Amino acid sequence: MGLFARMETVFKSKMSKVLNRMEDPRETLDYSYEKQLELLQNVKRGVAEVTTSKKRLQLQRAKLTQSNEKLGQQAKEAVAADREDLARMALERKAAIQQQVDGIDREILELEKQEEKLIASEKRLSTKVEIFRTKKESIKAQYSAAEAQVKINESVTGISEEMADVGLALERAENKTDEMKARAEAIDELMEVGALDDLTGSRDDIERELAKISTQSSVESELAKLKAEAGKGPEQVKTGGESKGPDERKEV
Repeated sequence: MGLFARMETVFKSKMSKVLNRMEDPRETLDYSYEKQLELLQNVKRGVAEVTTSKKRLQLQRAKLTQSNEKLGQQAKEAVAADREDLARMALERKAAIQQQVDGIDREILELEKQEEKLIASEKRLSTKVEIFRTKKESIKAQYSAAEAQVKINESVTGISEEMADVGLALERAENKTDEMKARAEAIDELMEVGALDDLTGSRDDIERELAKISTQSSVESELAKLKAEAGKGPEQVKTGGESKGPDERKEV
């Protein structure tokens, strides 16, 4: 469980670094700005819809008003013609239409209030969005400048994560190289003193000693031959280390 816990910790640490690298505040600011623009567009559409509804009611009211005027005129004509029944009918219709007009006036008044509120909200939101846009661009510019400065400083000082990884790799390579050198020197030293046996060979200790004697004999024979060629054989060496010529030996 301890191993899995450590692996989980390492995984979370790596994911945190990856997410931190992926999170760009400039993108976050642009996304927030786009959302505010969408909200502003929704408010503008709301204003347009309310205004359209108000205009539609105003047109309907205008038609009803014309009908009222026409019914009023018809009532007058009916009275002039001594048709009180027609005059009463016209006035009743005129009163019903007037009720519709009054209702439409109330609806128009309510829509005007909503329109005023939405227009005020649109202006406030538009101002906030513009302020946010200005602030956003300023922050993005500062972040870009700071990011560039950090990259320059990291390149100059070599403290960036990439440079740190390179430094660790160099350090590990140097340690490995020193370790390999020390091992090679130790093996050479052991071979020189004969502490290491030739594991690939088949000779035992006696064969090695015989080979050593053979080598020494060959060396002595070669040395004697060189001395003879140089006129420094054993017969020419006087006891005590001094040699004499032929004349001196005759006199003795």
